[in-house]
Amino acid sequence: MTESNTQAAPEIQIYRIYIRATPEAIWNAITSREWAERYGYRAPVEYDLRPGGKFTGYASEAMMEHGDAPGVIIEGEVLEVDPPRRLVQTWKVLWFDEPATTLTYEIDDDEEGVSRLTVTHDLTGAPQTALQTAGMIDGAGGGWSQVFSDLKTLLETSNSLYG
Repeated sequence: MTESNTQAAPEIQIYRIYIRATPEAIWNAITSREWAERYGYRAPVEYDLRPGGKFTGYASEAMMEHGDAPGVIIEGEVLEVDPPRRLVQTWKVLWFDEPATTLTYEIDDDEEGVSRLTVTHDLTGAPQTALQTAGMIDGAGGGWSQVFSDLKTLLETSNSLYG
C-alpha cells in the first residue's frame, strides 16, 4: 500500500445512492460473485446469506497480476439478512492489523422505478480501513464512492464506468 493522507477519515461513513433499478437487482449486484466482478474493484465476493454465515472478498485479477494482494483480501460474518432490503455484516480488510468493522446495506423503494441504497460503514477503531474506504489512500482507488458510482452506472446502463 502507498502512503495515506495525514487527514483522518470519518469513523462512520454513510453513502446514499439513488439507482434506477429494483431492490432485487441491487441486492443481487451486491451479493453475487458474477455481479461483483463487473463493477468497482472487480473483486469477487462470496456470501453465505444467513446470520452467522461467512463473507469472503477475493482479490481481483488485476490485483493478483500486480502482486498487490493475496487471494482472500476481506473476511466477514453475516449478522442480519433480509433480502432484498437489508444486509448487515462484519468487514475486515486483511492487510491492516485492525478490528473488523460493520457494514450495513439498506435498500428501499423510492419512486417511479428508483431505489435508494444506503450504505453505512462503522469503522470505529479502524483508521486505516476508514482511509481506504473513503478513497483517501493515494494509488489505492476511490473507495466506496467509486464502487457505488460504478454499481449505479452498471445497473442503469449495463456498462461499467471503466469499460
